[in-house]
Parts: sequence; structure tokens; C-alpha cells
Amino acid sequence: MKARPGKLNGLYLLDRASFDLIYGPEEQAEIAELVDIYAPPQTGASIQENKALLADAEVFFSGWGAPTFDEAFLDATPKLRAVFYGAGSIRYFMTDAFWKRDIVITSAYAANAVPVAEYTLSIILLSLKYFWRYISGVRQGCGWGDHTRPSTGNFQSTVGFVSCGMIARKTLELLSNYDLKRIVYCPFLTDEEARELNVERVSLRELFQRANVVSVHSPLLPETRGYITGELIGSMKRNATLINTSRGAVVREQELIEVLKARADLTAVLDVTDPEPPRPGSPLLTLPNAVVSPHIAGSMGSEIRRLGRYMVDELKRYLAGEPLKWQITNELAARMA
Repeated sequence: MKARPGKLNGLYLLDRASFDLIYGPEEQAEIAELVDIYAPPQTGASIQENKALLADAEVFFSGWGAPTFDEAFLDATPKLRAVFYGAGSIRYFMTDAFWKRDIVITSAYAANAVPVAEYTLSIILLSLKYFWRYISGVRQGCGWGDHTRPSTGNFQSTVGFVSCGMIARKTLELLSNYDLKRIVYCPFLTDEEARELNVERVSLRELFQRANVVSVHSPLLPETRGYITGELIGSMKRNATLINTSRGAVVREQELIEVLKARADLTAVLDVTDPEPPRPGSPLLTLPNAVVSPHIAGSMGSEIRRLGRYMVDELKRYLAGEPLKWQITNELAARMA
């Protein structure tokens, strides 16, 4: 869709704290050259108080804290043509009403995939060195020894990916620099794509049985909720590691806990849990073979500016009438986290 000649009217709609993190001075200046931003950033509360501001907006720049795009909101934005969402998942604010209207939406999900892939790469490499077990041993006064200490190692070991979306593909790209075997379970991955990615397609069961490290990247959908079972985790190779950076609810957490109690050789590294944070007293917080990070794999610190930068670049493509790189359709949204 081509934009009309001349400057468009636009608004920022997101949490104030998110605005300051996502759209830095450079991004704000570039957007202001191309779009008439006619009001200060609007938060959820201010939107309710100033709904009249929405009437003239043709484009929105958003991020964490976006309003729900329901029928009532969309009725108040009759001129809206495009939404530039400077964050990842759009699931929490999207509705069926939005998809029925001729509005473009693009997201910085690909930008957010970069730090998650970097996090995952680091966890994979450390896991194959038994890092978590050895640092725990050091705290207990042991773990020192010669080069024959047990470790799977980062040569010709097998890494399995559950689902093969943007984050998994970025991680596979980073892993291409390492001498590791890569297997994937993904219903949407074609044979041709598997060849291009240089991965082997396998069943979910085979992946858990063969991989030294299993990295979960599944979106949370009705069919993926709880589909990583204790039986699958219990079938993993000796000294294997499970990594989850997707959504906590795709793993049956209580079953995971029971397997970790029974299999001290296995390790789970979880950046997401269900619920999040874990309930007080959850064994995940005390089990020696469970490592929980507080949902930090995604964009943090300077990485957040990348989200805004992607939206500036998308705006320029939109105004030039060029295809958007990160546009989300209803069909794509249904498969995303």
C-alpha cells in the first residue's frame, strides 16, 4: 500500500517508559522529518482522556503498552492506515476487528529475535561444556580437574530446535560458525527450507532422543500449550540440556520438575516459566539442575534501540511505496508467539 503524498499525521501510543527506551533522539528526529507528530506520546490513561486526538492519526508508532485495537478503538481512528509496533509480539493487543480493516501493521519482532538468538547461542555453548554443573561444583569446593573432565563439548554434538521461526533461524545462522549437528522439528518447515538452513528435519520424539541440547522456540497456541511433556524430557540423552526462551506454558512444568528430580544428569535453563515469575517455593528455584533467568533473553539496554530503528526503516519503506520487511498478516500472526 502506497502512502499519500505529503506528511502523514502520526501519534506515539505506548507506555512513557517504553517510548524513552525504544525511540531515542535519533529515531524521533527521523520520524519527525517524515511524519507530523501532532501530540506528545499517549499512554493508556491519556488515550482514554483524549480520544479526540485519535481522529486525525494516519499512522501510529507504538511499543510495549499498546492499547487494545478493538472495535471501539478502531472506530475512533477512522483515518488510520499503518501501525509501526516497535516491539515483538502483537498478540496481547490485536483483535479480529483489526484484521477486517485495511490497516497495515509491522513489528520489530525480527529485531527482538537478535538478542534472543544471542542469548540462546551462549546458553547452548555453555551447556555443552557442562557450565552449570561445574560452576555449582566450584561453589561447593570441587569441580577442578584435568582436561578429561566429563563434557559433551562443542564438536560434532547435536543441537535440536523445537519450531523454526525467526528466533530459531537467527540462532541457526549464528551456529553456522560452530562444528555442531543441527536437527529441527517444525510442522511449517519445508524440505527445501531445511536444505537451505542445512538442518535435518525430525519428529518431536526423535529430536528429544537425539539432541544433546534441545532449544524450544514454539509460539503459545492452543495446540502447543503443554506439548513438551515430561515423557519427552525424560527421553533425553544423558547429560542433556533443555532450553526454553519461548513461552513457559508450552512445557508441562510440574512434569519437568519431576523429571529433573529423577534425572540429576539433566539440566533445564529457563528464561520463561508458567506462571512468571515462578510461584514462591517452586522447586525450579532450588533444584540444582534448574537454571532460571528472569525473562532477559529479549531486548535489554541498548538492544531496545534496535526496535525503534527497525520501525524507522519500515516507515521509510512505507512512504516510498516499497514492500515492508516485517509486515504481519493475520495468517502470520496466528503462528507467532
